[in-house]
Amino acid sequence: MPILQTLGPSAETAAIPHPEAELGSVARRHRVLPMPSLEWNAQVERETAPLYARIAKVVPAVEWPFFAPYVKAINALKRERNAVILAHNYQTPEIYNCVADFVGDSLQLAREASKVDADIIVQCGVHFMAETSKILNPDKTVLIPDRRAGCSLASSITGADVRLLREKFPGVPAVAYVNTSADVKAEVDICCTSSNALEVVESLGAERVIFLPDQYLASYVAGQTKVKIIAWKGACEVHERFTAQELRDYRASDRALQIIAHPECPPDVLAEADYTGSTAGMIDWVRKRRPHRVVMVTECSMADNVQAELPDIEFVRPCNLCPHMKRITLPKILDSLVYLREEVVIDPTIAARARRSVERMVNLRG
Repeated sequence: MPILQTLGPSAETAAIPHPEAELGSVARRHRVLPMPSLEWNAQVERETAPLYARIAKVVPAVEWPFFAPYVKAINALKRERNAVILAHNYQTPEIYNCVADFVGDSLQLAREASKVDADIIVQCGVHFMAETSKILNPDKTVLIPDRRAGCSLASSITGADVRLLREKFPGVPAVAYVNTSADVKAEVDICCTSSNALEVVESLGAERVIFLPDQYLASYVAGQTKVKIIAWKGACEVHERFTAQELRDYRASDRALQIIAHPECPPDVLAEADYTGSTAGMIDWVRKRRPHRVVMVTECSMADNVQAELPDIEFVRPCNLCPHMKRITLPKILDSLVYLREEVVIDPTIAARARRSVERMVNLRG
């Protein structure tokens, strides 16, 4: 079914900045700790050797003396702080494999955030993910190692835009991809991720649905349902850069090559893929199929993380990096745990309304 309509931001609305945390508010609840030693020595090498073994295939040995002291310090501070680290699939291998407590796509992380037992959550991902954790844990401290870790999709639409859409299409339910701000989540009926977008749309039992902000995910869903989709003209700056010709060139060099793609890619790119799915779906596909050579058409750190788990598979990397995800580093994670910087704070009224739409997504079953 073709998309009914694609809309863009209005001229009279602008991005709403995230609220800044009050300086020192976290430190008053949790004491600031001294910075641990970051010396590389024989003891650090010995204690972190099992962790390096996980990523030796994708992280050169020459880099480990820099990473290892941070890994050791972060893992020790997590225990002292009663903190957990949630890391998205696009985080670099030394974060994903060596300090994260829970890893996954946006839906997996949202579900983990809803049941996590800790005083502090450190979100290794982008800002909307940290907001989602805070929405689901209003009484916990949520930190993001770099507040500037944004998202082109989240910045493409505001709550004011959604209110205008509601006026233009009265009575039509609205679905927001989780790649949106809390302000946007507060204005919609339910959230979704790329792994459950179709299920969410069809669960509403409506003839038409407003779907925002990713135009390509909207197109992908529209092709699988009779529901008419009113889409927003947003896009992921990583996935939008892939081209169909790029994939045809890869396949021409090896007819046995398997290509799997994320639904945030343009439709002509998805048409060239052997499988389309969320980051979690792509990882599961590779685990089950065990292709000899594969192209993962998504942010390229994910290929590194899957390669660390499955070293016998050859990954051809069309490496599009997310500049926002790459703002999260081991030194910044350590700073978060030591100095308790970059707390995520959401207006309680907005958070309460956003929680409704996020919980509906998290609790959706069948």
